[in-house]
Parts: sequence; structure tokens; C-alpha cells
Amino acid sequence: MPEAVKTQTLAPGPILSVEHLEGWYGEGQVLHGVTFDVEPGQVVTLLGRNGAGKTTTLRALMGILGKRRGSIRFDGVQTIALPSRRIARLGLGYVPEERGIFASLSTFENLMLPPRVKPGGLDVEQIYTLFPNLRERAGSPGTKLSGGEQQMLAIGRILRTGARTILLDEPTEGLAPVIVQQIGRTIAQLKQDGYTIVLVEQNFRFAQTVADKHVVIEQGRAVDTIANADFEASLGKITTYLGV
Repeated sequence: MPEAVKTQTLAPGPILSVEHLEGWYGEGQVLHGVTFDVEPGQVVTLLGRNGAGKTTTLRALMGILGKRRGSIRFDGVQTIALPSRRIARLGLGYVPEERGIFASLSTFENLMLPPRVKPGGLDVEQIYTLFPNLRERAGSPGTKLSGGEQQMLAIGRILRTGARTILLDEPTEGLAPVIVQQIGRTIAQLKQDGYTIVLVEQNFRFAQTVADKHVVIEQGRAVDTIANADFEASLGKITTYLGV
């Protein structure tokens, strides 16, 4: 990646600050006061059992949850009342678990689909350097890609937009171990280049290899924060939280 990206100066203080975040699907409340901070350049995982509220937290951050209450400050801007299109233009990118690849478009067309929201997004050659498989499959229909290639495409597409903080929902779900390792190397490279990443991850051992800290979500609340340096010492309570 270009040197200008690598040497970007990061703003002091949290890039993302979430306080007492509540959220609803219809009449049902699913988030009950989630609070955590993310510093610029950090990789933070949201850990928890299925149904704990991890994906809902990402959707709330992105403004695609029906009803939200509390405080979300992203890059100094209060976003709790903003629509998702305005949140995206602040430089927050979202890669959903389902990846959102369009069957009728080629890999290249899928890659070029989202508009640029901020300067400094990666160009196509930089994305191909990061994910060589996408160059080889540029003319293939998006849904003819393997699960791992679709995940690479979904991440690459967001990197093109100029977003510098990225929400990843279950990026390794259902992928072969060799692809999981490649996704891990990609996250490490993005962190080195100054990106900030919040990811939902069921594979806590994978999370340990990429994250600076882990926020445990349980029944719609953030109940613990564990520094990655303390991961092994906290393994007992982590496995209890996750029910493994």
C-alpha cells in the first residue's frame, strides 16, 4: 500500500465511542446499554454467544437498526440520529456476514459498485495486490466465487470507498483454515496501515491472533473488556462467556 497511507496521522482519543447504546427490532429490545471505546488503529473484537447482540451492535453503529438510543460518537461526530448513508460518508464501512455480492455482476463490477465516500481509498491495483485471487476472477460472476473469494471481494469493495474504520461481521465464518489465515494476514496488514477494525468473531482463537482487545457481549450488554495481553490468563472466563 502507498506510503502516504502508512504514515497517516491518527487523531487523539477514541475514533469510536459507544455509550449506553440501546436498540430494537420492531417492538423487541435487543440492546440494553452497550458501552465501549475503540482507539484509532485498534482491532477490537465483539465476542459472545449466538444471539448475544453482536451483529445487532454493528448494525446499530451503521445506522441500519430500526430504533436506536444512547450515544455513538464516530470521529468526533454524534451519529445516533444520522441515517446510514451519512454515517458511511463519515468514513465508516460495513462488511455484513452475508457479504452482499450481486449475482448479476462480475467480480470487477461488484468491486466498483460502491461510491467513494472519502479520499484515500485503495485503487483496484492495490486491492488486487492485497487479494490476488480477485484479479484472476475479475470477469467471473460474483456468486461463482468461493466463500473466501466473496469475503475478499466484500472487504476489498469497502477499502475502495475510502472508509478508514471498518466493521466486519463474522469474516471467517464457514471458510477453510487456509483462507482464515489469509483473512488474518489481511487484518494485520490493514492494522499496520492505520485502519481501525471492529469485528464480530465466533472463533475466539482467531480473534486472539488479530485483536488488541475483546469486548464481551451478553444479552445485549457489554459485560467485560479483556486486553489481548490478558487473553490466556482470562481463558477460563472467556470460555464460560462463550459456552464452550
